[in-house]
Amino acid sequence: MENQRRIRLAQRVRNIAPSATLSISAKAQAMKRQGIDVISFSAGEPDFDTPGFIKEEAKKAIDSGFTKYTATPGTPELREAICEKLRRENGLSYSPQEVIVSCGAKHSLYNAVMTLCEAGDEVLLPVPYWVTYLEQIRLAGGKPVFVECEKPSLAPDLNVLERAITPRTRLLILNNPANPTGVVLSEEILAQIARIAVEHDLFVISDEIYEHLVYEVPFPRSIATFPGMKERTVVINGVSKTFSMTGWRIGYAAGPREVIEGMARLQDHMTSNPTSVSQRAALAALRAPSSVVRDMVEAFNSRRKLMLSHLSEIPEISFPIPQGAFYVFVDFSKYCSGRFAGEPIGTSEHLAELLLEEARIACVPGSAFGMEGYLRFSYATSEKAIEAGMERLKSFLQRIE
Repeated sequence: MENQRRIRLAQRVRNIAPSATLSISAKAQAMKRQGIDVISFSAGEPDFDTPGFIKEEAKKAIDSGFTKYTATPGTPELREAICEKLRRENGLSYSPQEVIVSCGAKHSLYNAVMTLCEAGDEVLLPVPYWVTYLEQIRLAGGKPVFVECEKPSLAPDLNVLERAITPRTRLLILNNPANPTGVVLSEEILAQIARIAVEHDLFVISDEIYEHLVYEVPFPRSIATFPGMKERTVVINGVSKTFSMTGWRIGYAAGPREVIEGMARLQDHMTSNPTSVSQRAALAALRAPSSVVRDMVEAFNSRRKLMLSHLSEIPEISFPIPQGAFYVFVDFSKYCSGRFAGEPIGTSEHLAELLLEEARIACVPGSAFGMEGYLRFSYATSEKAIEAGMERLKSFLQRIE
């Protein structure tokens, strides 16, 4: 037998943990392909189709030959439309030179982290956090510093945040509205975070991708609007969640020109421009009246209420009422400490595995977001699926000793 060469992967890649959310969604989809009736609450994307007028604009772009390279940071028209959106909806004034369009908001986040974070820099990361933030910090050589949350609200504990700052602290990553909790930070909390950032000379990466998906609260204010913050904030957003365009892969960032130009130099040698056709579709989306997303938000709100009504019937769990995004983050610690079929459960990951295997429902363990004992449920699915899935959940939990 011939000797096989041993492949040595770079340490940076070996250190990356796979995305738990994508892994569980893939496993659920694989089970469905085998004919297994799985109800998935793991999805991080709207289940609605992209609006027809956006798809039509993409078709026109293809037919007109708009299929070549564009400028790396995006077309001038799209960057101007993003500036107009930020002025109209967020009260923020940027020039097109202070905006970059990337291959999804995740790409925008990566560009920002890699541009602002040196090896050894400390990055404040409120817990629970979206899974990708942690891995992006590590890829940049930064040191994640976890900021515990207040309970039961799951909002960042500002006293812990301020105590965590050291001379090595460089960045704070903020997600509002938040994944996985659905928490929407109030203006009062944002003002306090802004004060801390200014006093300690911190840069903030503000992920605002879920801003339009809010329920029974005002439209979220961007932290970049607070005094002293615009010059130290990179605002991240995109069209994926608002317009149900996850597969189109268009995100964007706005911030100080020097930072955006640095991000563009990085993107030059990674992807160059985002897809030309998707940019034209995103332009149509951003120029549309905000009413085009109203029906989707109303549907999410109805689903949210339905899921919460079912969860409220389950004993010994707790959760903050989500005011944004499309997730509920639920404390299942009591059930994690129980036993199933005589064997201890122990972890949220094991509980999620049991729910998939035994109850045929998919959700994401809280350990993926830095909080053991919790499970994240997405209500980006039909009310029929929510009804059936919640009944399966309640039935299964009764079998835990």
